[in-house]
Amino acid sequence: MPLDDARPKWLTFDCYGTLIQWDEGLQAAVEKILETYHGTSKPRPSAAQFLHEYDDHEHRLERTPPYRNFAEVTRESLRLTMAHFGLPYRPEDAEMLTSSISRMPPFPEVVDTLGELKQAGFRLCIISNTDDNIIAGNVAQLGGHIDRVITAEQARAYKPSRAIFAHAHHLLEVTPADVVHICASPHLDLVAARDIGFRCVWIDRGTGRKPLPDYRPEATVATLDRVPDLFRDAGWL
Repeated sequence: MPLDDARPKWLTFDCYGTLIQWDEGLQAAVEKILETYHGTSKPRPSAAQFLHEYDDHEHRLERTPPYRNFAEVTRESLRLTMAHFGLPYRPEDAEMLTSSISRMPPFPEVVDTLGELKQAGFRLCIISNTDDNIIAGNVAQLGGHIDRVITAEQARAYKPSRAIFAHAHHLLEVTPADVVHICASPHLDLVAARDIGFRCVWIDRGTGRKPLPDYRPEATVATLDRVPDLFRDAGWL
C-alpha cells in the first residue's frame, strides 16, 4: 500500500532514535559509568564496545519470556555487560542509566515537525519498547503534540513482536491500513511492518542500521522534517 493511497487516520512513531536522541544519550551515560573505572586492573572497554555487548543482552532479554519491564531489562543488561568486561556491577549505575533515558532530548527538528503534522489533522501516537514512567520525561519534551503513548509495559511485549502493534491498533481502533508508522529502527519496527503489513516511513539517520533484505519501506528520509514533504506529494497535506 503506497503513500499515495488512503490518507491515514493515525501516525505512529517509534520514540528512541526516531524522535529522541537515543544513541547519543546512551553513549553519554555509558561514558559516565566507565569514567569511574579508571585505574582498575582490568582494561576499560570503549563506549562502543560496551554498547555492542549491552545491546545484545537487551534485545535477547526482551525476546525471552517471561516479560520483564524495561527498567529490569536495563539493570540485567548492564549487570551482564559489566560481568563480560570484568567490571563490578553497582545498582547506582543502573539507576543512573535508567534515569538518563527520561532526560534524553528530541532531535532538533522533531517538535516543530510534530506540530506541523498535528496541525494538518493527523493524530499522533508513540509505540515504544519502554516503561510508562521512563518515557514520560521524553514525551514532556515533545511540545504537547502526542495524543497517545503505548508502551511495552502496557502491551507486556516488545517490538518486533506483533503483540505490541496488535495492542496499539486495538486501542486506537484502527486497522493497519489506517496507520503510517514512522521509525528509525529497522531491526525492530521494519520487521513488524513487513510481517503485519502496515505502511512505514523509515528515518535513516545514518547509524549504519539497515532494513532486512526482503523488505523495503514505502519511503526513506534522513530526518523527520522531510516527512511533511512526502505527505504533500501524496496529497495528504
